[in-house]
Amino acid sequence: MNFAVERLTVGPFQENTWYVIQGESRNGILIDPGDESEKIVQVIEEIGTTPVAILNTHAHLDHIGAVKQLQEKYDLPFYLHAKDEFLVEQYPQHAAMFGVPMNGIPQVTHYVNEEIDSNSTLSIGDFQIQVIPTPGHTPGGVSFLFEDELFVGDTLFDGSIGRTDLPGGNYNMLMESIVKRLMPLDSDILVHSGHGPDTTIGKEQEANPFIQEWRRAHQSVD
Repeated sequence: MNFAVERLTVGPFQENTWYVIQGESRNGILIDPGDESEKIVQVIEEIGTTPVAILNTHAHLDHIGAVKQLQEKYDLPFYLHAKDEFLVEQYPQHAAMFGVPMNGIPQVTHYVNEEIDSNSTLSIGDFQIQVIPTPGHTPGGVSFLFEDELFVGDTLFDGSIGRTDLPGGNYNMLMESIVKRLMPLDSDILVHSGHGPDTTIGKEQEANPFIQEWRRAHQSVD
């Protein structure tokens, strides 16, 4: 598939919103539109594309803040794992807790990966997307693989991992997701995280200290 990836860093949490654009149709998929919907709309219109869906890796407030406005402007379906819908419902409380504006509660229209233990393929227009369950940062966390580009939300970072001290977080589950579901992927796969720079599966296999520590601790068990 011939596609391009645009990164927009938005909001007070400096969250990475991603826009994957199919080369021939010029259709696009938004991933984790977290804030500043007007900035996202400007990019969509400047590059002359048509968004066809919103996919979210998880539903923390800094990843869903622009979903409602974009849903309404473009009449878009919103894909999320069912186990994260409680976070959408709690969005007003979380926004108040962190002192950020609440931009409207999005409506989940499609659920991905009802069975969290198995991968699935999502077909949207010309896109074929592998959905990889990666719970731990949140109960319904997923990662989206577009050929050799992987969108992980806050599951994995360059040299680090997602936090697990927020509601629904689970450290052991997160590490199981990373080590057993992400690290076996091809080493040259490019990893797009929810904050900070890109990395690769190979780099994290070799140098991520959290992964190295987990493997040492579990060698005798595995």
